[in-house]
Amino acid sequence: MTQRISFSNLVSALAIIVATGSEGRAQDGAAIYTDLCASCHGEARLGSIGPALIPEALARLRGASLEEVIAHGRVATQMPAFAQTLSAAEITAVAEYVSQPLDHVPDWTAADIAASYTPNPDYTPSPAPVFSADPMNITLVVETGDHHLSVLDGDTFEVLDRFPTPFAVHGGPKFSPDGHFVYIMSRDGWVQKYDIWSLQEVARTRAAINARNIALSNDGRWLAVANYLPHTLTILDADLTPVQVRRVVAADGSESRVSAVYQAPQRDSFILALKDAPEIWEIATSEDAGPYHDGFVHSYEKDMNEALAAEEGLFARRRIAVDEPLDDFFFDPAYRNLIGASRDGARGVVVNLDVGRAIAELPLPGMPHLGSGISWISQGRRVMATPHLKEGRLTVINTDDWSVVKSVETLGPGFFLRSHEDSPYVWADVFFGPNKDKIQILDKDSLEIVRTLDPAPGKTVAHIEFTRDGSHALVSLWEEDGAVIVYDARTLEEVKRLPMRKPSGKYNVWNKITFSDGTSH
Repeated sequence: MTQRISFSNLVSALAIIVATGSEGRAQDGAAIYTDLCASCHGEARLGSIGPALIPEALARLRGASLEEVIAHGRVATQMPAFAQTLSAAEITAVAEYVSQPLDHVPDWTAADIAASYTPNPDYTPSPAPVFSADPMNITLVVETGDHHLSVLDGDTFEVLDRFPTPFAVHGGPKFSPDGHFVYIMSRDGWVQKYDIWSLQEVARTRAAINARNIALSNDGRWLAVANYLPHTLTILDADLTPVQVRRVVAADGSESRVSAVYQAPQRDSFILALKDAPEIWEIATSEDAGPYHDGFVHSYEKDMNEALAAEEGLFARRRIAVDEPLDDFFFDPAYRNLIGASRDGARGVVVNLDVGRAIAELPLPGMPHLGSGISWISQGRRVMATPHLKEGRLTVINTDDWSVVKSVETLGPGFFLRSHEDSPYVWADVFFGPNKDKIQILDKDSLEIVRTLDPAPGKTVAHIEFTRDGSHALVSLWEEDGAVIVYDARTLEEVKRLPMRKPSGKYNVWNKITFSDGTSH
């Protein structure tokens, strides 16, 4: 086969088939890959204009098997079908080849990042929004069906723009403090900057080979990218220029992947969850937030300083030792405490960031999804709640003494929670199991389920977002021919449906930049 097939944004939902084949077949798979795939995915399978084809990247995907996708392509992508070009044995050989682990951990340097920078040649900045809608009531809708993002007027629910994103957006877009720009990340490490005011992409750059999420500093100057490959934290400036590529090395000298990075606005820092080491890192995002400054560690004393690195000032690192690696962080509103999920999926560990140590454990069986946890005031006390990925319950916790207030039974395991400071309700999906078509409404004070919505019988509905004033709630009909369903948040009645291609997350500018009560941070 001598013809190369060029296409962009290749792939879709894939599941890995790792099979053992003969040495000859493996060689055939490599040769076919070089002939037909390398021009898009790179000679080393690390991605180019198409995504990386390595186990770390493929593991995130769902749907048809890898061999089926190679044979038949994917709808709504530019992935071609090879069934008429390759034999069944050759298709299997390619699938086996791209499913094999790499023989080393690849690097991705500041020079690589800079070389990947791709500006939009047609971008024209605007000094003011080019639309009449409230720029603080814009909601972005991630459409995973064909890898686009819709810009929605939160008052009229008109779609103002719909633009292509990198493949497999993940981790939630991050808005600049004034709501002017938004940063969007893909699992292949591409970071896209979009100008909401002018409704145009500004540029994109590839910050890593395989990334988890992004966080924007409180002042909007620095963008942190948490990476699986390589084992780094990438820091870009607001123009997507690489500032630092920091190798993540634990105190014992071993490298670690970064599970996630979070903005801690009151602390002027980033908080890192390490995947492979029993440490939490805090990285200063301003010169005045060095490890001994009040804004960085608050009451943590300098003479109790084993947890702090030697460097001070911008991007200073602080280590917090924990008993085991923790994932999926929830933060209290003051960002003094976090709860991380234990690896056994049955406990939450409360870590006080001021004193730099664990202070409590919480019984949270059934794999809590703390990253979707939210907090609110219930009967005069501050509480937080988390759904569980393997049990039909919401656990409500008093954040003053870290006691469990109530375990609320639901119709099945859920993924997302959402509320608003002007709403009396918490909205919870039932993402997993036979009741995936339900949304359950919890009263904030009584902590009772007061209503169950059934907007699309037999189909998946999930991920709620509120408008700026809390008057409407938006729910995703998470199907290929899906929709955003708009509800009156007071009457709980449906208002309208906006057709979308498998909409997933939705993000309101005001709610996100103000860290609205009831929003996952």
